[in-house]
Amino acid sequence: MQTLIKPTENTQEIIPKLSTVEEYFALEKASELKHEYYNGEIVEMVGGTTNHNKIALNLCRKFPLTIGEQNYELFINDVRLGLPEYNIYTYPDVMIVNGLPIYQGKGNTTITNPQVIIEVLSQSTEDYDRGKKFKFYRSIPELKEYIMIDQYTICVEHFAKNTEGKWVFNEYKNEADMLILESLNWQISLSDIYERINFNSEEN
Repeated sequence: MQTLIKPTENTQEIIPKLSTVEEYFALEKASELKHEYYNGEIVEMVGGTTNHNKIALNLCRKFPLTIGEQNYELFINDVRLGLPEYNIYTYPDVMIVNGLPIYQGKGNTTITNPQVIIEVLSQSTEDYDRGKKFKFYRSIPELKEYIMIDQYTICVEHFAKNTEGKWVFNEYKNEADMLILESLNWQISLSDIYERINFNSEEN
């Protein structure tokens, strides 16, 4: 069986074929490690950098779970996203759901309805995150905004779906810039996103 796409951020090796989704779910349930599933092949994930972790945590610390009269759920890294149209199961860095999550199947381990997805980019996967991965994410009917955050320099790329269903792109490169999530009626400064980030760390 051919690999559909190259391994994502923080992935290590392809495990010998466990070709069905049911086998993948069984592996995840029994394993202490996380894996992603790509149309019949399973990829083991390894840890990321401290910058990667801090950026995701900065976003989560600042985000209010109630905005106006809307309630939101925020999930970070360990919650699986199902993309049944492409037969893919993956772990975005941050997902925001409007209201209650919609789960795939009977359990509560795989959600399908994020309104916002945020990925912290790595050097090895930034092309994939901008290209095929965004294509896969666009198959989610509820998805309205996709954000990619560079962990090596100040740069945030933001795609938002407008009322005509077209994706509009904006890029931010200054600490004073505000990332505005229009679908949530919420904003955050890049200085807050990059709070206590060390761009000179050797581990990056």
